[in-house]
Amino acid sequence: MPMSESAIFNLKVVMKETGIKADVLRAWERRYGLPKPQRTEGGHRLYSQRDIETIKWLIARQNEGMSISHAVELWMEMTANSRDPLIEARRQDGVVPVAMATGLRQPTLETLRNEWVDGCLAFNEVTADQALNQAFAFHPVETVCVELLQSGLVQIGALWYRNRATVQQEHFASGLAMRRLDTLMAACPAPTRSQTILLGCPPGESHTLTALLLALFLRRRGLRVVNLGADVPRARFEDTVNAVQADMVVLVAQQLITAASLQQVAAGLSALQIKVGFGGRIFSVQPELVRRIAGYFLGNNLEGAVGGIDLLLAVPPGAPQPVLPSAEYVEAVQAFLSRRVFIDAQMDEKASTGKVPLDYLYTANQFLGDNITAALRLGDMAYLDAEISWLHELLRHQLMPGGLVRYYLEMYTEVVRHQLGGHARPVVHWLERQIETSENL
Repeated sequence: MPMSESAIFNLKVVMKETGIKADVLRAWERRYGLPKPQRTEGGHRLYSQRDIETIKWLIARQNEGMSISHAVELWMEMTANSRDPLIEARRQDGVVPVAMATGLRQPTLETLRNEWVDGCLAFNEVTADQALNQAFAFHPVETVCVELLQSGLVQIGALWYRNRATVQQEHFASGLAMRRLDTLMAACPAPTRSQTILLGCPPGESHTLTALLLALFLRRRGLRVVNLGADVPRARFEDTVNAVQADMVVLVAQQLITAASLQQVAAGLSALQIKVGFGGRIFSVQPELVRRIAGYFLGNNLEGAVGGIDLLLAVPPGAPQPVLPSAEYVEAVQAFLSRRVFIDAQMDEKASTGKVPLDYLYTANQFLGDNITAALRLGDMAYLDAEISWLHELLRHQLMPGGLVRYYLEMYTEVVRHQLGGHARPVVHWLERQIETSENL
């Protein structure tokens, strides 16, 4: 028989039934949103029998050695997976310690991460979810999100890079991770702080995991977060800031091309005296890029980013002064953009009689053209070095024909020199350096 959810018991009855103190119960409700009593017209709390049993369940978890925050997280995880903690407890003839009930010792996060990765690679959602559920039962939400989900996806991405995992396996794992994060976001209590963070990824950025993790961590710190997700256009961004009354905008970029998009968005917002914080993988790979952005760098990890946002909200710093591209670079990017369609057309013409596979030519032109544009906008072609090194390694693992990259770069250099004339120097100088140092792929 299901437990009654009719709210008929006052606080005094709950205290007598559970032994909990009123101030502790109020703190649980305020901080964790559990239990969720109804209120009378006069504002007095009324609890159901299910609320009372929920409190007893939480106390039992504490008696097992769990912190209240971990107990609440376990409750949320079980309910998110359509499991009723109270029914499962009754099936076990009373409240049995979770670890004993599952027959498990506390596993390490590394073990659980490997189990999760193995489950994802096997397209086994049940195995992956079991590993994740165990992790949340024993570790804080932030720790599991970073050390299992984020690190696990990096591990799968590395396998794909070395041609040991498929794109389909990577997408399956990302989908599982994103669904779980959406569930955790939905389980967050209402904001308790007055500030609002407007969060998103700049134009062209489709990798949203870091932004979603940051949104979750900020929500768990009591902040109101408006997450705009992937590929947020520049147009009318300031209107959105005003509409949500944002105290700060946070932008996350993972690639060189989206760092250039972020640079443009941040410059426009900063000119309007809107506070901008930023971060992402590309700023770890290219630390010098930080100097090119009109905003506040939030660090190389999520914990640092959350702390940095708290600090920026509390103590307004001086306005950031980014390093601007030289006049030569400004002219070069304008020339490159105006002639890019002709560069691609001439590359198509040359490739028709060359040894670059036509199947890969469009992708190569798109990749190199987008990254050259980004490096020119950011003010230094050397920012592109890491992207080309990554491409060399990727092609090696994919067993592409030897010498392909070098041959392609030589052809591209000739075309750029012809199309850009006097404005070609930054691009051609970089291309020639790449050809000189290129491995014989």
